[in-house]
Amino acid sequence: MSSLIHPDRLLPADPSVRAVARRLYAEVEALPIVSPHGHTDPRWYAFNENFPDPARLFVVPDHYVFRMLYSQGIPLEKLGVPRADGGATEQDGRAIWRLFAANYHLFRGTPTRAWLDHAFATLFGLEERLSERTADAAYDLIAEKLQQEAFRPRALFERFNIEVIATTESPLDDLAAHAEIRASGWGGRVVTAYRPDPVVDPEFEGFTANLARFGEITGEDTFSWSGYLAAHRKRRAFFKTFGATSTDHGHPTAATFDLPPHEAEALFRRVTGNAPVSAQDAELFRGQMLTEMAGMSLEDGLVMQIHPGAVRNHNGQIFARFGRDKGADIPSPTEYVRALKPLLDRFGNEAGLTLILFTLDETSYARELAPLAGHYPALRLGPAWWFHDSPEGMKRFRAMTTETAGFYNTVGFNDDTRAFPSIPARHDVARRIDCGFLAELVCEHRLDEDEAVEVARDLAYGLAKKAYKL
Repeated sequence: MSSLIHPDRLLPADPSVRAVARRLYAEVEALPIVSPHGHTDPRWYAFNENFPDPARLFVVPDHYVFRMLYSQGIPLEKLGVPRADGGATEQDGRAIWRLFAANYHLFRGTPTRAWLDHAFATLFGLEERLSERTADAAYDLIAEKLQQEAFRPRALFERFNIEVIATTESPLDDLAAHAEIRASGWGGRVVTAYRPDPVVDPEFEGFTANLARFGEITGEDTFSWSGYLAAHRKRRAFFKTFGATSTDHGHPTAATFDLPPHEAEALFRRVTGNAPVSAQDAELFRGQMLTEMAGMSLEDGLVMQIHPGAVRNHNGQIFARFGRDKGADIPSPTEYVRALKPLLDRFGNEAGLTLILFTLDETSYARELAPLAGHYPALRLGPAWWFHDSPEGMKRFRAMTTETAGFYNTVGFNDDTRAFPSIPARHDVARRIDCGFLAELVCEHRLDEDEAVEVARDLAYGLAKKAYKL
């Protein structure tokens, strides 16, 4: 084992509890990875090309990495992050890597550090902590290995023991990469997921043009309410042909509405008309569409995920220069009890619907989310997400939800990552933290160890497969 990662990392400090956690972890450590929600690029698996260099594997695409560096005044241009206008950015991978390595101390105590050290040690065999002194040696070792067949995406997919992974695509995506994967005959299971935000959110950039393209793709009149809904049904069915089992909705809030048909149609005319869309109408339309999508999920069986509560693109200058997903999304307080009631009044008692709720507002765990999921047959709780996909965040999630919702109204773990090498690291962190939580229950005589083994296996593997119909 590399000195970068300790075999007992993240397990409880108390020796007696740690001993139980070790036994539980031994039961789940080697289980296959089920990754039912994430943002890896399907082109990696389709074309199986070598990753270009260490910087473009670990730094340039990972907002967890470059947002921390930016917070210390390092321009994104110097980190090679592409500009929206095609302007100049650093292209020398070694220069980017040296800057990253010289500032590696910024990640002390963060989950990003744990993920990176895990990948450096287990994938590339690094023994020394990354620093300005070790930067070039680490770069050379990783760069050399990245040129080998064993480090291409498909080989890593198999090495990571990934049973299935879901990518996330817009209704405007032609899914050509998924078609290429299928045509290649490769045995790795990569499925898509339906993320309709660009044609559901009137405040999404290019919304009107997106609707026009949506109509071209589907052959429906997407500027009429009936044609617009029919277009969604067509694209959902198309996504299912490429393995989709879920939809995903990244709304600013969890608000849902259930308007009478004539009011919904009038709202649609307003948000697609020539007049500027008011913030109130945009929120009303997004919320109405969550209820419409829940109805469609009852029809076609797709699991529904809601990822609300991020104030997207908070830094306007960064959004203007670099676009979306550049580390400037910030959590916001999110209310669920009243927000979800219109949808739940209509569909919450349907055991045939699975609606998975996520949050960036941890104050809602015990007060709202656990009681809701502990009652409504349609609801399940997604794992600690994004800023809380961390050791302490996972502990807080289990502590605040288990007593009310139990384990079986949750869906195990998903890594929600864009950074391919972090996948096994993230799953390993979740398995260790869950085993530590279960070990505490065993040592407090609140759970027998044979039960803890069963729960650990379900949290690591079984619940995600069941909830996402994989």
